[in-house]
Amino acid sequence: MSSTLATRLLPWFDRHGRHDLPWQAAAPDGLRDAYRVWLSEVMLQQTQVATVVPYFLRFTEALPTLPALAAAEEDRVLALWSGLGYYRRARFLHRAAQLCVERHGGELPRDFESLAALPGIGRSTAGAILAQAHGLRLPILDGNVKRVLTRYHGIEGHPGQSAVEKLLWQHAEAHTPHQRVADYTQAIMDLGATVCVRSRPLCLACPLTDACIARREGRTAQLPTRKPGKTVPTRATTMLVLRDAHGRVLLERRGPSGVWSGLWSLPEAPGHEAAWRLAQTHAQLDDAQALTPFVHVFSHYRLNIEPLLFDGATAHPAIADNAALRWYARDEWPDLGLPAPVRTLLETLHPSLAPHTSRSR
Repeated sequence: MSSTLATRLLPWFDRHGRHDLPWQAAAPDGLRDAYRVWLSEVMLQQTQVATVVPYFLRFTEALPTLPALAAAEEDRVLALWSGLGYYRRARFLHRAAQLCVERHGGELPRDFESLAALPGIGRSTAGAILAQAHGLRLPILDGNVKRVLTRYHGIEGHPGQSAVEKLLWQHAEAHTPHQRVADYTQAIMDLGATVCVRSRPLCLACPLTDACIARREGRTAQLPTRKPGKTVPTRATTMLVLRDAHGRVLLERRGPSGVWSGLWSLPEAPGHEAAWRLAQTHAQLDDAQALTPFVHVFSHYRLNIEPLLFDGATAHPAIADNAALRWYARDEWPDLGLPAPVRTLLETLHPSLAPHTSRSR
C-alpha cells in the first residue's frame, strides 16, 4: 500500500511541492533543524502558510534557538505571537522549550515518547518533527493529511470521531515509506494544502486522482464528513480605552484561564454604565466617546465589541499597587502580548482619534 501512494506522490512533490519555505532549510544530509520544524508545525496548526511565514521569520529572528525561547519572558513570546491567535499554542511552546532545557540538554528529544509528551506536541506533531529533522519513519495526521486520506480511501464519518481517526492513523502508518520520509511528510501535507483542498479540490492536478475513491464516486464535496453543526453564540462586551494626557493607555493582564488568558488587553465591562463605573475606579474622568463597534469571531462564538474611549484620564494612585493594571505608551505595545483586535483598535487611535465618534455616557 505504501509503495503505491508514495511512488505517485514523491515525483509530484519533486516537481510541484513547496521547497522554499523558511523552515525548510536543510543541512548537507538533507534534514532540517528540529527547532524550526517544531515552530513551523505549531504555527501551522489551524493557520495557513501565507499567514505563518512573516510570523515565523520575525519569531526566529528574535528567538533563533530553543534555549533562546526557553530564556525569553512570556510577554516577549506572546508579543511575537500576537495576531496568530490560539495563544495557548505559544504558551505550550514556551513551556516545552523550558522543559527541554531542564530535562533534555536544551534540545528537542529524539525519542517519540518523550517528544510527544511535551506540552502542545502530541502524536502528529512529534511524527512531523522526527520525520523531517531526523528522517525517522513516523506517520503524521494533521488536517491536510486527514482530508487526503479520507478522500483517497472514501472514508465516511467525521475525522474527529475516535473510530474514524483510528482508521486514518492505520492508513497513515501504512502509506509512510521507508525512504525519503522527510520529503513524503512534506509532500502529503503540500498535497492537502494546495491540491486536495477543502472546497473545489484540483483533482485534475492530483497524482492520486485515478486511485481516489472520492474522485471516482463523485464524493469529493461530501468527504471528509463535516462535523455536526452547532449554532455559534454571540456575546457582547464594552472595552474601556483609558488614555492619559501623555497618550498612554491603561491595559489589564487577563487571568490564567479563558479567552486571551495571560495577554494584556483592555479592561471590559457589560455595557456603558458598568464601563463608566469601572473606569472611575481606575482614573479621574471627564467624558467618554463611543467608538465604532466591531465583531471578533472566535472558533466557538462571536464577540460584539463596543469600545468606549476615556481621553485625558488621570490615573488613581491606588492602581499603582495592582500588578495586573499598567499604563503603557505606544512605543511599548510591540513588546506586549496583545490580542489582535485590541492591537488593531489601539493603533487606530494613535496618534489621533478616529473621526467616527459620538458622545455617550
